[in-house]
Amino acid sequence: MGESVEEEEEEEESVEILKSRTDKREYRRVVLPNDLQVLIISDPDTDKAAAAMAVNVGSFNDPVGLEGLAHFLEHMLFYSSEKYPEEDSYSKYLTEHGGHSNAFTAAEHTNFHFDVSADYLDEALTRFAQFFICPLLSADATSREINAVDSENSKNLTMDIWRMNQLTRMVSSKDHPFHKFGTGSLETLDVGPKARGVDTRDELVKFYKANYSSNLMRLVVYGRGTVDELEKIVEENFSAIKNTGREAEKFSGQPCLPEHLQIIVKAVPVREGHNLEIMFPISPEIQKYKAAPSRYLGHLIGHEADGSLFAHLKKLGWANSLSAGEIDSSLDFGFFMIAIELTDIGQEHMEEVVSLTFQYIRILQQQGVVEWMFEEVRAVCEMKFHFQDKRPPISYVTDLAGNMLLYPPEDWLSASLLPRYFDAEAITALIQQLTPEVVRIFWYSKQFEGKTSEKEPWYGTDYIIERIDKKLLEDWTTAFIDGNLCLPSQNLFIPTDFSIRDPAPKVKHPFILRKTRLSRLWYKPDTKFHTPKACIQIQFNCPESNYSPEATVLTSIFTRLLVDYLNEYAYYAQVAGLNYSIVTTMTGFQVAVSGYHHKLIVLVQKIIDKVVNFEVEEERFSVIKEKVMKDYLNVRFQQPYQQVMYNCSLLLEHKRWHTNDFVEVLPTLEACDLTAFFPQILSRIFLECYIAGNLTSNEAEGLVQHIEMCLSDGPKVKAKPPFLSQHTEQRIVKLEDGADWYYSITGTNLQDENSALQTYFQVGQDNTNTNILLELFVLAAKQDVFHQLRTVEQLGYVVFLMSKNDYGVRGTHFIIQSTLKDPGFLDERVEAFLEQFEQELQKMTEEDFKKNVDTLIEIKLEKHKNLWEESRFFWGEIEDGTLKFDRAQVEIAKLKLVKKQELLDFFTTYIQQNAPMRRKLSIQVYGNQHLAEYKVTTKTETTKGNVKIGETGDTLEGLVVSEGLNHKRTEKDIGGGDATCKLAVENENMPRTKAIRIVNPYNFKRSQQIYGSLRGGQHEAYAEAV
Repeated sequence: MGESVEEEEEEEESVEILKSRTDKREYRRVVLPNDLQVLIISDPDTDKAAAAMAVNVGSFNDPVGLEGLAHFLEHMLFYSSEKYPEEDSYSKYLTEHGGHSNAFTAAEHTNFHFDVSADYLDEALTRFAQFFICPLLSADATSREINAVDSENSKNLTMDIWRMNQLTRMVSSKDHPFHKFGTGSLETLDVGPKARGVDTRDELVKFYKANYSSNLMRLVVYGRGTVDELEKIVEENFSAIKNTGREAEKFSGQPCLPEHLQIIVKAVPVREGHNLEIMFPISPEIQKYKAAPSRYLGHLIGHEADGSLFAHLKKLGWANSLSAGEIDSSLDFGFFMIAIELTDIGQEHMEEVVSLTFQYIRILQQQGVVEWMFEEVRAVCEMKFHFQDKRPPISYVTDLAGNMLLYPPEDWLSASLLPRYFDAEAITALIQQLTPEVVRIFWYSKQFEGKTSEKEPWYGTDYIIERIDKKLLEDWTTAFIDGNLCLPSQNLFIPTDFSIRDPAPKVKHPFILRKTRLSRLWYKPDTKFHTPKACIQIQFNCPESNYSPEATVLTSIFTRLLVDYLNEYAYYAQVAGLNYSIVTTMTGFQVAVSGYHHKLIVLVQKIIDKVVNFEVEEERFSVIKEKVMKDYLNVRFQQPYQQVMYNCSLLLEHKRWHTNDFVEVLPTLEACDLTAFFPQILSRIFLECYIAGNLTSNEAEGLVQHIEMCLSDGPKVKAKPPFLSQHTEQRIVKLEDGADWYYSITGTNLQDENSALQTYFQVGQDNTNTNILLELFVLAAKQDVFHQLRTVEQLGYVVFLMSKNDYGVRGTHFIIQSTLKDPGFLDERVEAFLEQFEQELQKMTEEDFKKNVDTLIEIKLEKHKNLWEESRFFWGEIEDGTLKFDRAQVEIAKLKLVKKQELLDFFTTYIQQNAPMRRKLSIQVYGNQHLAEYKVTTKTETTKGNVKIGETGDTLEGLVVSEGLNHKRTEKDIGGGDATCKLAVENENMPRTKAIRIVNPYNFKRSQQIYGSLRGGQHEAYAEAV
């Protein structure tokens, strides 16, 4: 078993905290005088420090008529405190020192967390502690932040995951808190309370004082110092939190009354598809977590190998996916859910699908609990626990703080990850709870449009509740068990060899181990992490795979069929800790396999065998074709901020088909088309391979040799190297200096009120000097962007500034999603911000500039925490063709020499309005709230003398010159507040350059220059093999 850490505390019994065998960190449990329980973690090797506080209060505690108050309070605690009254100073401090923060409100607890460069943990904790000691909760901030909560809720209104989750809550007892709406909105936090004479801020303060008591909190602190040093910092900062002695509220009783059982709820989703959720109220696993009854049942019911429920449904053509496990659990209640994605044919056989589900459950009842299967589950869990990879500290502490509210101290790290003992009685008791008598079925399909009678009040989901006929319940209870169903076999993929190979050669970066006209193998042995794991990436570059929309669609179906054919075999490997994916790329398809090294190569060889012996099964082709079509159609329902990013990529990538093209060609494609096309996919091929971790160079080389042999001399495939003219290239549109383009369209989801803006500034192809200046600009500006455009102006919940990298072409982009303002207005606010930020840059002191430089250096010095992080970086360099494996070291060396004037020059050259090398592309998606503004914009373009270029056929066809709309900025328009008004007035008469509207993306791309491809370019690695 694992090692333990013993702590001696005054007035406290010593506690042994179970940790994994490979975990070298030191842990200590501390209880402060105010009864705040703390877990301290010392990691001398960490670059990042982190902390998380879990407070035992959540949306279940919301007062009636103030739905979302707990969530609103979570937002408000970030603003300011008596000790740090300046708004946003907490987030600003973290950003300036390489960190970030976040929070979430769950049903019964709220979790606040942050990370920061390890040297700055002390002050970060001081600032963090003020959340729980003396927050200001000012009236001005309260009135503004309600808009952010409302915007967050608006973002979720068209997302099925939120809509259906709330529907399951709606169909429950109104007297149980499970029934509540937890996000909050303008209606629940402002309009409704005001109408009743309720002051939301007063209620917020009362809620905070009543519930935020130190004895209800659990703190985790992760740092570089010793446990003694960290304990001292914790005592100094968190002992002042008040302990009111309040007990955590208990939510006893079951959420579902008899009327909420034996029902089918038919509901209309936003997205295409049919989904079935079969739910049962159960005793939660937390009550017997060491016996893991829900884990055992989830493993068997959710299994996908031969004999499983899913394998049989798949053979019938009724299901695309199935999962099973416990959801929505508390200390007193829980639900076991079996979720099935149905095909169109499966939709017609819902009752039979449910019948087969109950037949499989009866197999478990009749055959009893099988001890060797439980032991197999336990063995896999122990293996994963003891060989778990290091995670980002912020992720780790966030989970641990939640664990501390649920588990005894000895199990804070292991929680329910480690089944301890076999308890047939506990598992049998759970199986007996999965009966037709208590079933709740939620069935989602657009086929129910026009056939519903109810509307869920918070998200507007149309639904109808039907009682299940007693005869049907009886049939489900007594149906003859299908002979195709059986329990799984022993898992032969569970590894037994965990030996660590001596890495040879001991190199820091990948190198080319093998190179032929068919392949290039990059190899990187594990010299850092010393785990029994490995990572294999193989990019199949196939010139024929993407030459037309039809080719791209057929290649996509081909890869999905491969996964489909492998599933029954490879599912055992996935259970045993091997992960694999086969996905279509812009240049072919990619196979990625990772996990324990012992049987990794066996899985890769099986995948390759399926590739070279591929055959089209007509029935499976039809099922996959249906699924692919739904995926293409569902692109319409992406969030508007995702739509602007998609359209930006469409405009910038030289060769990229639109999803609409795929929707048009897919209906005409049949199985015979793929049969004819498959030999073309692999007729000419080049493999870009990356193998890293606990595999020897001989194993890596031998695997690639084997793959080459299978491809070049297989029974159905005789692959040849591509012609020199066919080798991979990835090219990006090169915007001209001074360019100011915008592409405005209406949103593709007519139900979505949100609009979105992406304002992109292209800088240039990969270059050390401009890279670091771009990153310095983003680092210096991103927190100001969030504060000004989101916190002060309240333009929307989704507001951020980030760097952008398209195959080595660098730039930066602003993203804003809003229901309040249209994209044209949002673009003006970005320009106004940049105008103001230029002044801030000018005023920046040398000391503040150096802080930004030092922070960026610290970010670049941050070590990879595990093999996957390291491999992700190296593979990214290989995919982009930049091949700068020492990028961090080179850029740090340059950063140490950079001057403030260089940053100013960068801004005035590339970013500020009318800059000589500014290359702006604005993508604007208008939601249904702003269709009038969209129409006004297009009308303005055609009636104010704008010129449509290209009518003679020899210039830029499909482009429109527009002066754009100049909104009259007022305090009311922008959102109020002195800072907002000042920024608006200063930019009232800001000069506008002429913007050119893009009407046709493809005409636009044909009119532009393109950057040379780094991948397959001049680097010596791309020299032709002899």
